[in-house]
Amino acid sequence: MDKPDKQARRAARKQQPLTEDERKARRRAKRNLRHAEAMGFLKGVTAMLRPGDLALDCGANVGVVSSLLADTGADVISYEPDPYAFAQLSDALGDRQNVQLINAAVGASSGNVRLMRASNFDEDKKGASVKSTIVDGGRMIAAENYVDVKLLDFLTILSGEIENRGEIAFVKMDIEGAELELLEAMDAADLIKDIRCLVVETHERKFAELRPRFRALREAFSEKYPVRQVNLDWI
Repeated sequence: MDKPDKQARRAARKQQPLTEDERKARRRAKRNLRHAEAMGFLKGVTAMLRPGDLALDCGANVGVVSSLLADTGADVISYEPDPYAFAQLSDALGDRQNVQLINAAVGASSGNVRLMRASNFDEDKKGASVKSTIVDGGRMIAAENYVDVKLLDFLTILSGEIENRGEIAFVKMDIEGAELELLEAMDAADLIKDIRCLVVETHERKFAELRPRFRALREAFSEKYPVRQVNLDWI
């Protein structure tokens, strides 16, 4: 087959709509690639951490990342609001001397909030617990299925730790939409400059109404912070 025929066949394939299975396969491949990149980035982070450093894991879930951070000897504080996930986290890391586990959400204020769970939580608690959120309007969230949880003012936490230690070595943030308001507030309070490395999984695909604010945040952060310090594409 000559080159023009190959090009014509490729063009024809591009014009054909993807099947649902093909779309799912593409999304799965992209997720796997993002996960591999994130774990590679985390490997570099753990190589730089030392005993005496402080690492904060916001949205620790069952402790996969917290465990890797703890293995470095750094001091680790893990925040997880979902009672189910926190029980698994406690089983995994409750006996680690350099790890503090806190059953609470983090945000730009303090108080008590509703933690809403995924629509499939009752069928798959472990898989669905990663989607639990304190932000209204999330895709595939059953707002009526919620638990009341404590909300901690993360700005106050950061300020106190920075005052005590001079800097925070690492912050990982995967808090299902609540990262938007919190990152805006951290930037406004000029706290990010004292964090050596901050990685965030953003959730604009889950919260359609918040997408313009997420775009504005990304644009502002890309101009202000180097990607080696602030990575908004964590997984």
